Amino acid sequence: MSTAAPRPVAQDHLWSVDEHLEDILTTVRPLEPIELQLLDAQGCVLVDDVTVQVSLPPFDNSSMDGYAVRVADVEGASEEFPAVLEVVGDVAAGQADPPQVGPGQAARIMTGAPLPPGAETVVPVEWTDGGLGEGPVTGMRARSLAPEGAHGQVHIHRPAEARAHVRAKGSDVKAGDKALEAGTVLGPSQIALLAAIGRGTVRVRPRPRVVVMSTGSELVQPDEQLAEGQIYDSNSFSLTAAARDAGAIAYRVGAVADDAETLRSTVEDQLVRADLMVTTGGVSVGAYDVVKEALSHVGDEDEAGGGIDFRKLAMQPGKPQGFGSIGPDHTPLLALPGNPVSSYVSFEIFVRPAIRTLMGLKDVHRPRMTATLTADKALTSPKGRRQFLRGKYADGEVRPVGGAGSHLIAALAHADALIVVPEDVESVEPGSEVEVVLLG
Repeated sequence: MSTAAPRPVAQDHLWSVDEHLEDILTTVRPLEPIELQLLDAQGCVLVDDVTVQVSLPPFDNSSMDGYAVRVADVEGASEEFPAVLEVVGDVAAGQADPPQVGPGQAARIMTGAPLPPGAETVVPVEWTDGGLGEGPVTGMRARSLAPEGAHGQVHIHRPAEARAHVRAKGSDVKAGDKALEAGTVLGPSQIALLAAIGRGTVRVRPRPRVVVMSTGSELVQPDEQLAEGQIYDSNSFSLTAAARDAGAIAYRVGAVADDAETLRSTVEDQLVRADLMVTTGGVSVGAYDVVKEALSHVGDEDEAGGGIDFRKLAMQPGKPQGFGSIGPDHTPLLALPGNPVSSYVSFEIFVRPAIRTLMGLKDVHRPRMTATLTADKALTSPKGRRQFLRGKYADGEVRPVGGAGSHLIAALAHADALIVVPEDVESVEPGSEVEVVLLG
């Protein structure tokens, strides 16, 4: 089960932002771990430490195309007085039985091939005549002109120190080292490391499946013709994208008409693919706020404490909120306001941390820092409410973007931070230090 029961609170209780967030994060539980193939585990969180079983590289190997030799045999070599060595064979990458290199001998070696027994260093092919007796040539020319199986002699024109151009066994990671720590989000480089040390599967918490639906009979899908009184549905797109950005596998349902039975039916249909459900719209006190009508009493009869609690929060934007669980598996559901800015701010403050909690991450919040407010005039904020204003952050300074209205969606496209004005502050002067939540 992914949730515990939300705590019961009096109906007229005005919740603070911190109380609501704490209720969500103490209710939502990380998803159960599963074993996945490497590529299926991308974006998931590692459950256990991973220990290296095989050193990387697993053997001494060459970092250059060239010749594997003994140091003493090329000491003092120069263009005028090259060292002339007998070529005893070739060493290719993946070769299991490289030739022995003795005094006065060299083995032609390819990049990544194991250092043959007896050899102490590698001389790049550019320092040689390529084994053709024609003076220095490039590695490409040496490979293209040398006949297959022809060894003969090689003239080496420069000395080499011991283990030059040799990648030492275990120089990347050694057997027994910790490759990755539990809690690591698996990206391309982490998956590369797991594959390189021979791990084909890994135990992770899966990416949460988040279903996003918006409500409102006035909503029309993009590319469709608007009729009088209609608007395009942007919330389901923005929140689905935000859920994916948070690390979830997100499914956009789109707009559901203002009909309680239709909404209930849609929610029930979507539960099969949801670890978390997010609705937007219909949570206020209007006559057509169908989310409250449809979901307020769902699960009331459930002795395990299911159901959705609709609340008023001391915040702007985002005062009306809903939270609880629904369905036989007590899938957590967060009901957000319908105004675009309200829904987006609510997502960042409440839903994103819930998604990151389901993933099993330790740090579930966006980074926060202090910045200097740059503005033409003082910011005002309603007393007793925590206000979140859109802002643009750079070099320790933040400036407001757009107004405070919860319908002003255009400013979201230009904002990369939220300016936080505490509940007990009604005015913030330019030049003041403010807390900002970084969004990118």
